[in-house]
Amino acid sequence: MRATRNAAVASLLGLIVLGLAWELVLAPTGSGMLALKVLPLTLPLAGLLKHRMYTYRWVSLLVWLYFTEGVVRAVGDRGLSAVLAGVEIALCLVLFAACAAHVRWRLREARARDAATAGVAR
Repeated sequence: MRATRNAAVASLLGLIVLGLAWELVLAPTGSGMLALKVLPLTLPLAGLLKHRMYTYRWVSLLVWLYFTEGVVRAVGDRGLSAVLAGVEIALCLVLFAACAAHVRWRLREARARDAATAGVAR
């Protein structure tokens, strides 16, 4: 489970850095207000670091908004922006897979622990 946690935190941080760099430095669009799109990504960071199961669950849903943005911009943009959109898509897929695997393994571990406890109580 440590690997899934590390992958989730790393890909979340990657999405935050990518979003800021993309909108402020690498391929800015307008006044940089689109950089505010990373604010929702900062909220789950503490929950992931504290192993909160609820956070892993809702991040696996939140990430699809950023995945959709990546797909739209990969298809609609050209040049560096399209490449950055591809990176965003990859980071989103890693984040989703890490969160889904983490939740699944923790639930499996909890069921096994409950079964062992129930076996001892009999």
